[in-house]
Amino acid sequence: MKKEIKETKSAKPAKKVKRDIKVVNIVVSTSLNHEIPLEKMAATLSNTEYNPEQFPGLVIRIKEPKTSALVFSSGKVVCTGARTMENVHLSIKKIIKSLEKINIKITIEPEVKIQNIVASGSVGMDLNLNVLAMKLENTEYEPEQFPGLVYKLEEAKATFLLFSNGKIVCTGTKSEEAVHSALEKLIVNLKKVKA
Repeated sequence: MKKEIKETKSAKPAKKVKRDIKVVNIVVSTSLNHEIPLEKMAATLSNTEYNPEQFPGLVIRIKEPKTSALVFSSGKVVCTGARTMENVHLSIKKIIKSLEKINIKITIEPEVKIQNIVASGSVGMDLNLNVLAMKLENTEYEPEQFPGLVYKLEEAKATFLLFSNGKIVCTGTKSEEAVHSALEKLIVNLKKVKA
């Protein structure tokens, strides 16, 4: 009888949080190779904000896909908020379409350059941030000011925000593959410290 009880106790699967990471923001830049009259754009389009005394760029907000872009008079554009490259290209197409309303025809296919990818997820284990701050290099941890630990992973050219519940934010990478590669390197480093 005792043996049966032991077996049922050990048969309980351990609660396992799976580690994963998802892209939440892609920041890109491009050039439309055309001068843009920002005042005319701001006066004509309702989804824009332009305050040249405070900042030289015009902000344009796109509803679908939900993104924002900074447009400069030189034709340079910085787009943020997309979660996929498909949505990045769709957003830039919508900006070009908006410019047609003020008689500006962009004839080139703009070359998009990824500046930064932000991803969030979990490492699937609780983290002792005090221990990590002491044992890992390139960390910043000020729990009185912010509950996360900043960890610069030089070899992956990525910066992680680590939280005690295992949640993470990764920034600084320039491709989805680099995000996943950085996560793998992070896990290896965390396991070395735990050992």
